[in-house]
Order: sequence, then C-alpha cells, then structure tokens
Amino acid sequence: MKLSILVPKQTNRLHYIFDLMFDDLLGVEYELFTDVEGFARAEGAKLNYGKERVGDEPFVKSSNLLFERNVHLQDVGSVTCEGLQCPFPVYGKDLLFPFDVFAASFFLVSRYEEYLPQVRDEYDRFRAESSWMFENGMLQKPLVNIWAKMLGDKLKAVYPDLEFKSRKFSFVPTYDIDSAWAYRNKGIYRTTGAFFRDLLSGNRDEIKHRHQVLKGRCKDPFDSFDFQFDLQQEFKLHPIYFVLCGDYDTNDKNISIHNDAFRALIKRLGDHADVGIHPSFASYLDSNVMRIEIERLSDVLHRPLTKSRQHFLRLNLPASYRKLIELDISDDFTMGFASQMGFRAGICDSYLFYDLENDMVSKLKVHPFAAMDGTMRDYLNLDAKASLSALKQLVDEVKNVNGTFIYLTHNETLGGEKRWKGWPEMYRDLLEYALR
Repeated sequence: MKLSILVPKQTNRLHYIFDLMFDDLLGVEYELFTDVEGFARAEGAKLNYGKERVGDEPFVKSSNLLFERNVHLQDVGSVTCEGLQCPFPVYGKDLLFPFDVFAASFFLVSRYEEYLPQVRDEYDRFRAESSWMFENGMLQKPLVNIWAKMLGDKLKAVYPDLEFKSRKFSFVPTYDIDSAWAYRNKGIYRTTGAFFRDLLSGNRDEIKHRHQVLKGRCKDPFDSFDFQFDLQQEFKLHPIYFVLCGDYDTNDKNISIHNDAFRALIKRLGDHADVGIHPSFASYLDSNVMRIEIERLSDVLHRPLTKSRQHFLRLNLPASYRKLIELDISDDFTMGFASQMGFRAGICDSYLFYDLENDMVSKLKVHPFAAMDGTMRDYLNLDAKASLSALKQLVDEVKNVNGTFIYLTHNETLGGEKRWKGWPEMYRDLLEYALR
C-alpha cells in the first residue's frame, strides 16, 4: 500500500527527510500531493503535513524549518513525547505528535546546529556538550530511528494494511590504525630519540620493554592484528580499517608508508577486510594533502579508496564533506563525538549528507558511529568494566530499533597493555553481547 502525503509545498529539505524516514527507515512507498483535491481522490493510507489540518487523516503539524532555504538561529525548544525530549514543539488538537517529527529529524541529521556560530574545541571540532542532544539528555538515544518507528506504529494503527520493511540489527567493527606498532619499524632516528627520552626521564621499564620487542623476545604492544583476525573469523565480522598515511608530525605518528613491513601489513588488512583512508591531522581542510595520502594508500592496495574517517574526528561542515566528495570518497565514518558516547546526528543508520548551504542532498553517505574506546577511557574516565556496561546500554538502544551499531577502536587498545589492560577482554565480551 502506498502512503499519500499532503504538504503545503515541495522543497528539497522536505523530499530529503521524507526519503530518509519513509524510504530508508520504514521502507514504505509514498507520494506527495500539494493539491487538496488530488489528495482526496487518492486511495489507501494518508498523512497530512502542514500548518492546518485538511480532512480527518492523521495530521502532523509543521514548523517552518522544512520550508526555508536559509540557515539561521532556530527556536528549537523541547517537549516531552513518550518519555523523550523532542525539539520543535507544536500545539493543537488531535495531533499525531506534539512536535514536528520531520523538522526535528532534519535538524538532527543535517547537523543544522553545526552551521551556526559556535565555540569549538582545541582541535576545531564542534563540541558534544554544545549539541541539542547532549543538553537535553538524549545523546544516547537514536532519536530519528525511534521517531520513525513511532510514526510507523501510529500509521499502522490507522491503516492496518500498511506494510513496512523488515529490519535487522547489525554490528560493524571499525579500527583506526593511528600507529601500527609501538616500537617496531619506527626507523633508527625515531627509535634512538625514544630511547634517549626514556633514559632522560628514568623510565627503565620502558627501555627494557622496547629492547625486548626490538630483539624479538616479545610482541609489540600495538600488534593486536592476529587477535582481530581471530575475532573476525569467530564472530563472522566484516570490519573496516582506516589507515593513517600522513607525513610524520606532532599529531600524525604512524609508520612511514615507504616502510616495507607497514606496506605488508596494509596488504594483509586488505585481504581480511575493507580498508579506508584515515586523513591525517595535517590534511584537515587541505584537499591537496588529503589527495596525496589517498594516493599513497591506494597505491599499496592497488585499488581505489571510497571510505574515510578523519584523524582526531576533525569535522567541519560542510567543508570537510565537500572535500571528500571532490576526492571521490563515497562513504565517511567520522560522524560521532570524541568526548561523549552516543549519536551525534540522532541516528544510528547510514544516510546521505545534506549540504545546507547549497540546499541539496549529496552522494556522500554518512555512517555514524556510536562509541569510541578513547572516549570512554580518556574523556569519561571509565575502566573496561564500566565501559562494557555503557556499551551494552547503547547496543540495547540500537537493537530496539533494529539499527546499525558502529564501534570505533584501535589496534593499540586491543593490545591490552598499560592503560588498556582488560580492554581486549571487554571487546570480546561486547561482541558476545551484541552478536550471540
């Protein structure tokens, strides 16, 4: 059964969010009407969206957001609906929702607030604590998925023959390779420099550990790749690796792309999983540097690259995404916060990037991640046990909407040494909880 929707006028914003909610999340075909007579003649399920009710069909009262083209400070507000805080409240009788569910979803997914004047953090990132989701205690809820499910349930109650697609929960592990090894393959200058730094600081344990690794007497603490491959086989995982290939710098400290061992590792990763570029800190908003790094990794793998995640999660909208599109990147996995767990764009599933300044949908697909190891350990000061508990809650949220849970971790973390002691076991427990 097709869903007929009456709207005051058709806009790019409206088409975009309706495609996301009805086509992608609910899986139901819809048709838009702007004339009341045509809408009245339509058969089957119906929905009225606008400022005024027309007829007796289910009615979602609209705000102005989807009928504008400019970007300006919004009176977002908040209202409680089924225990959730929701933006863009509306008022009236017999409304399907006490808020504009379509404007609210568009506001979150488009990252509208990130286009407005703001105080950014030390790495020029939009602060999680500045987001509407965080301020209203909703950051750990995939609100857009929840709202789509609520909308489908409400329409189904009126039109029992209206069918929606069946969805399944999925777990996508992703690994950022910021530094493939802690001690090995660093080159004579970096290794000697590290040795003297440890000597001057009196760090004898570090000196001894480095020496044992370089002599082949024990494994490099960042070399957790066999462990990862074993998990992939055991849990039938389909991970994605993001490899840093930038020049050595203060915030870019991976092995040189010219190192034979590193190139062999990259090829090995490519044999086991998808591999994407991890644009360096230095490449931020610099297309030329980013292009060089993409070409380096592509040359090793002998295939074009289409996936990306920014190092340090540095994201500046819309500039960052425009540069990725320019470089033929089709899928980005940066959408998430460094300092907080949860859903930066209010959604757990992939969606197309909407360029607000150009008022158009792009071809770049955004894949939001739910949590990162460094967030829990370094920002929230959670140990492995507490992190697992927090992750299970997020997994439950995503399972409740049959969505996609993307997790970000590092090879260093899964090495399990020093501050990451217990984290490999935690990761395996997470996989057991999510996939068994």
